[in-house]
Amino acid sequence: MQRRPTSGRPVLLGLLAYWGGMLIAGCKYPGGYDWQYTTISSLVYAERDPGGFLWARSGMWLCGMFGLYWTARLGQSSKHWPAAQAAGVWTLAFGYGCMACCALLPEHWLGAPRGHDALALAAFMSLCIGTMRGSFTAVYGSVKQRRLTGLPWLYAGMLACGVLAPVLLAAVTQAYVSHVLPALPWVSPVWRARGVPVYLSFAFWEWVTCAVLSFYLVVLSRTVAGRR
Repeated sequence: MQRRPTSGRPVLLGLLAYWGGMLIAGCKYPGGYDWQYTTISSLVYAERDPGGFLWARSGMWLCGMFGLYWTARLGQSSKHWPAAQAAGVWTLAFGYGCMACCALLPEHWLGAPRGHDALALAAFMSLCIGTMRGSFTAVYGSVKQRRLTGLPWLYAGMLACGVLAPVLLAAVTQAYVSHVLPALPWVSPVWRARGVPVYLSFAFWEWVTCAVLSFYLVVLSRTVAGRR
């Protein structure tokens, strides 16, 4: 019997929940939320966004749960996939799981200082790496199937690495700020008043990375859904 392709709808629903929760949380942020100079974490803590943090956390939790459902469905098929391709699925699953836990568990339950930050970083990096590996496999297979001229792995690598481009740019800008402007406090709307360019803001690159990652996840989920 032919296996029914896994639908990419859970990924889309999860991303809609994430962005919807963040949008509402931003609208309820005290004094107005400046997304270019205020980090995402400011939306998920009660002391910083008392009227909207539950919206942000709910969106994150739903995104994580929808993602876990999607990767679990993929995992049923990954038993017959090459090891590298299956590893990408489980890396995504780990990232989605960390996201759901980060949104749901109170800080004191984690038993470690800055436990939420560690979970958020694990979720973020796992989703990026898993998406990159999945994108590479999808593009590589498509290029080989169409028998395009050139090196399939080069095309696939260039497109897959696009998901990490904002991460690398964020790292470069932060290294520049630390070296050239060491007295500058952590990113905040004060930077706008001081005339610091937005492209140096870590918060700006956070949001850009989330947008790029969301785009890649939607395309990847649709690509997987189209397989037979």
